Amino acid sequence: MNDVIIILGAGITCFILTCFAILDVARKDFASIQIKALWGFIAFIPFIGFIIYFLFGFRKGIPQSNSK
Repeated sequence: MNDVIIILGAGITCFILTCFAILDVARKDFASIQIKALWGFIAFIPFIGFIIYFLFGFRKGIPQSNSK
């Protein structure tokens, strides 16, 4: 039973972090639409995509301004 809880907890954690990475990509401006699409694709990779994004891509994007 404990193994199931650990696996389920790890899966939920990975899912939440993946969702956060995808939303972060959507909210930021990158140098081009191709780079944004690349980071979005990387964020979708199960279990390791969000790790790659947070290590290498998180600081590359510029938050979009909401004032128009």
